[in-house]
Amino acid sequence: MSDSSNTFKKAPKRKGDKGRRVTMSPEMKQAYADLITKRGEEEETYKRHLPQNESGKR
Repeated sequence: MSDSSNTFKKAPKRKGDKGRRVTMSPEMKQAYADLITKRGEEEETYKRHLPQNESGKR
């Protein structure tokens, strides 16, 4: 039990990882932008067909 002072030590702080950069061709950038806009449109269409908040159901 003499090592109790060494048992609960704070871990040293780690430096945060920097974000990684990815190089993409202009065609890939355009395809990615199109994908994002398509997903946004699909989400809007989905939300449009959902029922509105009806508080009288309960």
